[in-house]
Amino acid sequence: MYNVLVCDDERDIVSALKVYLTSEGYNVIEAYNGREALSALAENDIKLVLMDIMMPEMDGISAMVELRRNYNVPVILLTAKSEYTDKILGLNVGADDYITKPFNPIEVTARVKSQLRRYVDLGSDNTRSDVIINGGIELHDKSKTVMVDGEAINLTPTEYEILKLFMENPGEVFSPKDIYRRVWSEDPFGVENTVLVHIRHLREKVEINPAEPCYIIAVWGHGYKMEKRN
Repeated sequence: MYNVLVCDDERDIVSALKVYLTSEGYNVIEAYNGREALSALAENDIKLVLMDIMMPEMDGISAMVELRRNYNVPVILLTAKSEYTDKILGLNVGADDYITKPFNPIEVTARVKSQLRRYVDLGSDNTRSDVIINGGIELHDKSKTVMVDGEAINLTPTEYEILKLFMENPGEVFSPKDIYRRVWSEDPFGVENTVLVHIRHLREKVEINPAEPCYIIAVWGHGYKMEKRN
């Protein structure tokens, strides 16, 4: 049974999400602001976080910044339709996905399952020993570590999966919809901005100069590819 942290200052929303997720077999830990969420992460083995953006004491964006300094667990933000800028900011600081309120319980559980599946796979005892190398990037899939020019970098599960997709298919062009379909394992509807933010964040970690990338290259009008480097 996986622990899922649900953080929202609206107690009715926390209670509703608890009902949905408990029925799917998850153990729900409750929090009502960002500080409580960080405390819960420190005290429990959390596998996924569902967190609102607009909260008192510490909002979801501030909590995300602190969270990503110590944890790689997947985070799904809960946002209002009017919080478009905050959605993008949340993705920029390390959120993996977002769900817009009012949400559909089926969508929530599907997103949670998808993120958990990828996160647990990343942390599982993978018996493969393959190492993918492209230029100064080394992806060690057995240990789920990435080295850039000999230094380990810290990737979120989503960033890791995007990089792995590129590394396994050098030279192949993937549209934002292709990337979303392959990484999120969901139908891609209106996902371009979500993918673009993750690509930008990944470039900041693997490129010497993200403004002039040499690995993850944009193919205008088509998508992105991993440039083969010696």
